[in-house]
Amino acid sequence: MKQKFFYILAVLLAPLLGTAQTQQGNVPKDAKIDVVISDVKGNPLNHEIVVFKSRLNGIEYQGISDSTGKFSLRLAAGDKYDYYVLGFHDSTSRDVLDIPALSGTQFYKGTFDEVDITVQPPGDFILHGCNFETGKADLEEESYPVLDELVAYLQRREEDKVEIAGYTDNVGKAAANLILSQNRANTVREYLIAKGISPDRVTAVGYGMSNPIDDNSTEDGRASNRRIEVKTLSTD
Repeated sequence: MKQKFFYILAVLLAPLLGTAQTQQGNVPKDAKIDVVISDVKGNPLNHEIVVFKSRLNGIEYQGISDSTGKFSLRLAAGDKYDYYVLGFHDSTSRDVLDIPALSGTQFYKGTFDEVDITVQPPGDFILHGCNFETGKADLEEESYPVLDELVAYLQRREEDKVEIAGYTDNVGKAAANLILSQNRANTVREYLIAKGISPDRVTAVGYGMSNPIDDNSTEDGRASNRRIEVKTLSTD
């Protein structure tokens, strides 16, 4: 009688045991990460791209925030990830997410971690690699990839308004340099507009030889002073 009982019990439990073995064979070895992005006032930020870079193999994973400032993604366990909000030429603000390795039938249930990111107002930056023909406002060919990256940056930060600021070295007359710097700033602005950036988001100002950032007595210093800067304007 006991043998018959155990036989019937085994038959009834067989499907359940089979399901458990299947689940064990397909245990997820990754973790769900919820990301929340806001500004310093706590307002959610839309269209912000966050990059998670694996320290194990260098692979990058990206997510983009929605209108609530949120998105989710899954990352492999047993790795550390450097993460940052994608800016222009990357970002200097980084943090690290550590997802410990799993063994056997272990798995992360639900959300492993919620990453809260506060984005500081973007600062001013120089368009390194944006160069012009000597004494002219004509772009050199090497400048186009740099400007295309600026276009992509402004497309992500669709609320930002910027000033394109042109500067020269101190060679030549101040009045001529002021005009040249304005024309170069105008060239960059026109390029951005041609690529789809709204004209009311971009202004162009030439500052001539004012505000040098390097020594004009050397060639390298003068090259540094001949520059285009992008200045983020307040949207308040």
